[in-house]
Amino acid sequence: MYLWSKLSGAQWIDAWDERFAGNPNFVLEYIKGGKSVRLQVYCESLKEAEGVKELFGGSVRKVKDADWNKSPEPPRPLKVRDVFLVTSETGGKELAALKLHHRKREIIVIPPEMAFGTGDHATTSTCMRILVDIARERKGNSWSVADLGTGTGLLAIAARKLGADDVYACDYDPFAVAVAKRNSERNGTPEISIHEADVLQWMPRKQGYDVVLANLFSTVLINAWPVIGKSLGKGGNLVVSGILASQAWEVFEAAAKTGLGFTKIVKKGKWVTARGGRFEDLG
Repeated sequence: MYLWSKLSGAQWIDAWDERFAGNPNFVLEYIKGGKSVRLQVYCESLKEAEGVKELFGGSVRKVKDADWNKSPEPPRPLKVRDVFLVTSETGGKELAALKLHHRKREIIVIPPEMAFGTGDHATTSTCMRILVDIARERKGNSWSVADLGTGTGLLAIAARKLGADDVYACDYDPFAVAVAKRNSERNGTPEISIHEADVLQWMPRKQGYDVVLANLFSTVLINAWPVIGKSLGKGGNLVVSGILASQAWEVFEAAAKTGLGFTKIVKKGKWVTARGGRFEDLG
């Protein structure tokens, strides 16, 4: 067992909390005085720990068996409308039991890794619920999806299972891209097109997409609105999340300047998710 650790300013707690949401081996410890926090992730292999260090800096050390207690319980399965059950279980026996008890739900398996988007975080779960609603509205029609900042690939996988014909997903983090590809294969959706890309420099296809999902930090969304606007096809649906409630007005104000508006806003805790589109398509 290996331990990655890093000190960070307390003002970045929200960012770190979201980045490692759903990972049961992530620990955030407040340092006396309250101005700093210690971040820790317990890893099963040195390679995994070094991978975290390569992304975020910090240090890695080996943990003695005596220092390692039983890890926290994995996140409980997430129910999304009457359609999905998202679980971190990967064992055959456990999955068989879940399928037996939830016969009417599609099971999506997302192990707790260090890519964001395991479903238990408010931003991802709310996006999924809105996506289910959109899929029902588009039932019987061909529709395409772009999942910007895909993380674990959960939203892209859900979109494909909901009937999207063409699903594109991207993330700036190569580790997240690798995780998303594994999850896509694991859940029987290998046809999803997954790429490493920075949304701020991304060149969307000319015809755009029918549904655009952007689960990104507020600061990224504000800078990405022009690109997101270009990626949205005529009559398209836009779902955005990862927005802190305290920054929501600034984010939506910047969106309006690029011709994008929102008709549904959902606040869960300190996070905001919104559904909208181009002004001319909102009616």
